[in-house]
Amino acid sequence: MYEHVKDKLAMFDLDGTLYDTRKVNFMAYQAALKGFGFSLDMDFFYKKCNGRHYKVFLPVIMGDSKDIDEVNRIKKELYPKYLSDALVNLPLFTIIKKLKEQYYTAVVTTASRKNCEDILKYFGHTELFDLIISGDDTKNKKPDPEGYIKCMDYFKIDPQDAIIFEDSPTGIEAAIKSKASVFTVIGYS
Repeated sequence: MYEHVKDKLAMFDLDGTLYDTRKVNFMAYQAALKGFGFSLDMDFFYKKCNGRHYKVFLPVIMGDSKDIDEVNRIKKELYPKYLSDALVNLPLFTIIKKLKEQYYTAVVTTASRKNCEDILKYFGHTELFDLIISGDDTKNKKPDPEGYIKCMDYFKIDPQDAIIFEDSPTGIEAAIKSKASVFTVIGYS
């Protein structure tokens, strides 16, 4: 059987683009931090932590604690418990289903592979994506374009044949640096 080889690529950020996971991440981090004697304010998390790598924001909350990696590990385990609080960007998923006919589709996220796979599976979206590049797969996190470049290299697609959907300033900066076309996603709840 002939398999059509695609010559275009669409890449999607996870948190804030495909799903509004602010409350999911907040609840999981809040529960994980509580076990170590730290509290977490929702407003602070939304403004200062959400969308950033845990090694950037947990030291602000926990200081130089040796338990930062353990808090993140526990957060990843708790994450599925709160997935019912996530909101799906339904219009974007409608676009993805149409794009799949001519584009490879990929998730490129700073989130862990586990949490990315958890949410895709929870909402039945796993099969919509040909590849996942997670925070576990890159040395440099957004705003570095490494994840996007790695994805384009995987499919052997040049930036002029790639599009990226992003929501955060950090992600948009990474997308622009990759030289692909960038679509900004702004609130959809």
